[in-house]
Amino acid sequence: MKFIHTADIHLDSPLTGLASYGDAPAEMLRTATRDAFTNLVNEAIEEEVDFMVIAGDLYDGTWKDYNTGYFFCREMGRLNKADIPVYLLFGNHDAESEMTKKLSLPPNVHTFATREPSTFRIERLKVALHGRSFKEAATTENLALKYPERVAGCLNIGVLHTALEGNAQHAPYAPCSLAELSAKGYDYWALGHVHEHSILQKAPCWVVFPGNLQGRHIRETGPRGAVLVTADETGILSVERLFVDVLRWHHVIVDVSSAQTLADVVQLAGKALERLVSENLEGKPMSARVTVMGRTIAHGDLFSMEVHLRAEILGQAAAVGIHKLWVEKVRVETTPAADPNDIKARADAIADLQALLEEAPKDELLLRNLAEELQQLVGKAPFELMDAVQDFKSIRAGDVVQIVKTVSPSLIAHLVKAS
Repeated sequence: MKFIHTADIHLDSPLTGLASYGDAPAEMLRTATRDAFTNLVNEAIEEEVDFMVIAGDLYDGTWKDYNTGYFFCREMGRLNKADIPVYLLFGNHDAESEMTKKLSLPPNVHTFATREPSTFRIERLKVALHGRSFKEAATTENLALKYPERVAGCLNIGVLHTALEGNAQHAPYAPCSLAELSAKGYDYWALGHVHEHSILQKAPCWVVFPGNLQGRHIRETGPRGAVLVTADETGILSVERLFVDVLRWHHVIVDVSSAQTLADVVQLAGKALERLVSENLEGKPMSARVTVMGRTIAHGDLFSMEVHLRAEILGQAAAVGIHKLWVEKVRVETTPAADPNDIKARADAIADLQALLEEAPKDELLLRNLAEELQQLVGKAPFELMDAVQDFKSIRAGDVVQIVKTVSPSLIAHLVKAS
């Protein structure tokens, strides 16, 4: 027997971080979650699985229009034609209270109730599936405690949308512990809500997060998909990953410690992107965030050159990626090669400027005047830059201390290299 366990599909949720770029793959960004789900249905049919489990957040929220529902019905119809039943549980994003539009689903789709846990039995396979959908998005009670006892003589699968213990980065919905899940005596817990793939334990029962189906932004890097579970009358035999994502996110760290100039930084970034492309054996389209780091002489050359550096790195990506690689963002996190004490020993104008800048964060009058000047500048900037330039938010709030602390070393490094 084989079944697919998936969760956190977030149908029609947009991919973020690329849409504002002229060369971004607009159609792919718009349909990525649908395409990934279609790939999963293709896998289910090809593998001839016995059923599919969806453990919450099929939708990203109520539909903008009925097209989201039409798409899901079509895919379920394909599985119905292949005699593959689907057991669907709703989570916090598609809780009953969140959804204002609904469609009747094909007869192969079985939905877990919201009022209390329900059990579906597949008699020919001797399988019992237990689950409870979310009625409210902010469901903070421990749902697992009220799940029914295991059905004797069956492979028992618990379906639950939960943050589980230790997942502080996720909203604490339907919290529970591994010990509480194990105490139910089920063979397999099909979990959802946490977007990273994780097999938390294999004994006395399997507890698995499949991860989300498609990475939607730079915080969801690496391969994404579902899991294929194989079992027999003795229990679970194997849990294998199925990668169905259509665009993959990467964070590329470039060590530029050896760089002498901006041109060197660009060259090192280009080589890092070339390695990324060469390692992409599946040929999937990729989006990358590039962060240049290191203690480097080139730090001064990068002062106020972020826009040009990004343009250069986009050029490198275009050359090596050839319509398969897009740069989501370029971040500069280098530090000056020169030690502040060495600059102080110079006893020249640059040393005097460094001393002035070191005192600037403590000078309330200077900071107030600087904030006023910068606020006037920001007030004239296009509205779309508010989200694009992080410092703009600090300036509007009158907080310029961190800007002074960040800019000062870069300015000094730039002047030292120029001198």
